[in-house]
Amino acid sequence: MNIIVANRQLDQIKSLNLDDIMKIIEGEFTAEEIVSQLKHLFAARYIIDVTAIKNYKDINTLKKLSISLPAEKIILLLDPNFKDSRSAEYLTKLISINFYNFTDQLNGIPYLISNPNSYVDVAHIQQLEIVSGDTQYIAKPTNVVGPKIIGFKNLNSGAGSTSLVYMLTKQCEKYFPVIALEVDKRDFSYFNYKKAISVTSNNIGVEIAKNQDKMAIFIDLNHGSGAEALCHEVYYLLQPSMIKLNKFIGSNPNVLKEYRDKKIILNQSLLNNKDVLDFEYESGLKVFHNLPPLDERQKDIIALLPFIKKMGFKVDAEGSINSKNKLLGLFGL
Repeated sequence: MNIIVANRQLDQIKSLNLDDIMKIIEGEFTAEEIVSQLKHLFAARYIIDVTAIKNYKDINTLKKLSISLPAEKIILLLDPNFKDSRSAEYLTKLISINFYNFTDQLNGIPYLISNPNSYVDVAHIQQLEIVSGDTQYIAKPTNVVGPKIIGFKNLNSGAGSTSLVYMLTKQCEKYFPVIALEVDKRDFSYFNYKKAISVTSNNIGVEIAKNQDKMAIFIDLNHGSGAEALCHEVYYLLQPSMIKLNKFIGSNPNVLKEYRDKKIILNQSLLNNKDVLDFEYESGLKVFHNLPPLDERQKDIIALLPFIKKMGFKVDAEGSINSKNKLLGLFGL
């Protein structure tokens, strides 16, 4: 069941003849009054005409709703007469406070009821700049380089993406600003490492926005989160022991075909160079890198440096960064 809060656009919303409307609240209210009326009412969707919100042009007013109500359930009908509501700057503000479902078209409402957006669906709109730790809502040119976002995803069980992302982040932070995110799980909590953050698929965009000052963001991807779409590159991890591979292939003999054009990492691997060549021949996959078992307790994991270089980071033999912390130099652009 859905709830409508509307003012100037009420008649237009009613003309849609939406099903499953349990309550209509008509008028103009402060954000606090709307929260008070809705917070004890359970609904699948809250359809809110922004003209029903006093001072709705101030993003801080809308932020009060996103903090106190489940923003993922809210569909905002924007004011078509508010010229800024279609700008990248304004939409960036909405996304940054966790509103992903908004439209200034009436027919957008029934579509969003049936097909609600997640952050992944609106990420291409968001253009944030971080200045001195504060979020500045500035529409940036599309050619501005931000952090390189790299995802890591297990293909077979126990392939070790979480530990690898943790170790990579610990190693890379010696050379440049970096942070690690894991999506829809809490395994990072066991490392007790402040630069390894657990997020949900709904708020990953907020964390990415907070960390635009970083040179790299490593994401431990969870199956089904949809966060792959946010990554510039994704590495797919295989643990190449015979039993792990046979279990992986046994459920679907054709599964490897799906990854023939992907960047495959053999992780926790004891294969030598000849074994890797044999693996490539038998599997039809191209191995991007072969990583041996690593000790996550080590303070300096030198064995990761060749892989870090392969990812595009210019690190010299001593582990110092060549580019003098210049972003464009770091990524070889």
